[in-house]
Amino acid sequence: MPPMTEATLQTQRGEIERDTLVRWLNDYLQIGAYPDPSLNGLQIEGTPTIRRVAASVDTSVKTLQAAADSGADLLLVHHGLFWGRPLPLTGPHRERVRTALMADLNLYAAHIPLDAHPEVGNNAMMARALSLQNARPFGDWQGHKIGLSGELPFAQSLQDFADRVQKLTGEICLVHGGGNPEVHRLGILSGSGAGAVAEAAAAGLDTLLTGEPEHKHFHDAFEYGVNVVYAGHYETEVFGVRALAAKLEDEFGLAWQFLHHPTGL
Repeated sequence: MPPMTEATLQTQRGEIERDTLVRWLNDYLQIGAYPDPSLNGLQIEGTPTIRRVAASVDTSVKTLQAAADSGADLLLVHHGLFWGRPLPLTGPHRERVRTALMADLNLYAAHIPLDAHPEVGNNAMMARALSLQNARPFGDWQGHKIGLSGELPFAQSLQDFADRVQKLTGEICLVHGGGNPEVHRLGILSGSGAGAVAEAAAAGLDTLLTGEPEHKHFHDAFEYGVNVVYAGHYETEVFGVRALAAKLEDEFGLAWQFLHHPTGL
C-alpha cells in the first residue's frame, strides 16, 4: 500500500470519505502487524462519508443502536463481531449485523493493535495516566510485547495504588497482594492479562495491573511474589477507543462521543 500523503487526505474539515479514513486507520494502527483472532479493520460497510464517530469497547445490539441514535456514521470498537471463525447470520449475531445495516453504520474494530499502540493504545494511555517512567515493552502476545512496564515516580502502598487505579477507572479493583507491600515497578497489560504474572516476576516487577482475573492464575501471584491489581477487562479497555476517536477529531475534525456500556467484568 502506498504511504498516506497530504494529497491523499485532502478533505473538508469535519468530514472524510470512509475509504480514505479506513486506509488511514489501517496504516496508523498497523492493523496487520499482530496475530489476532479478531477480524481487525472495517467489519461492516455503511455510509460512504464520515462526519460523526461513536466509540465503544464492545459490539452489541445496544451499542450499535446507541451509535445509530447518536447520528454516528462510524462506530469504533475494541471487540468486534468476527473472531476467527464463520458465524451464521442467525440469532443475536443477525440482529447486530442488521442493526448496523439498517442504520447505514460503518463498524471498525481494532483489537490487539489497539492494546499495543504506542500513542493511543489501552496500555499506553494507562501508563500515561499513572505517570509511568522508563516505559519498555512487556506482556507477551504470540511473540509480540503488547503491554508496558516501568517505574512509578514514587513508591506507594498497594492500597493507595489500588485506590488510584479505582479513581482512574471508576470501578473497585480486585487486589491479590502476593508481593511487596509497596508498589514501584509496575507492569500494565489491559484486558486478559492474568497469565503474565510469571513474566512480571521474571522482569523484576512487584506489581501487575491488568483487567480480568482467571481462577487458574490465582495462586501465581502468591507463589511468584507479585501483586496483581485486577481493574476489570472492560474498564482497562475504554482508554484506547476514546483516545483513537479523539485522534480522529484532531486529525480530521470529526465529532465523536464515547458510548459507556460497562459489563462489570
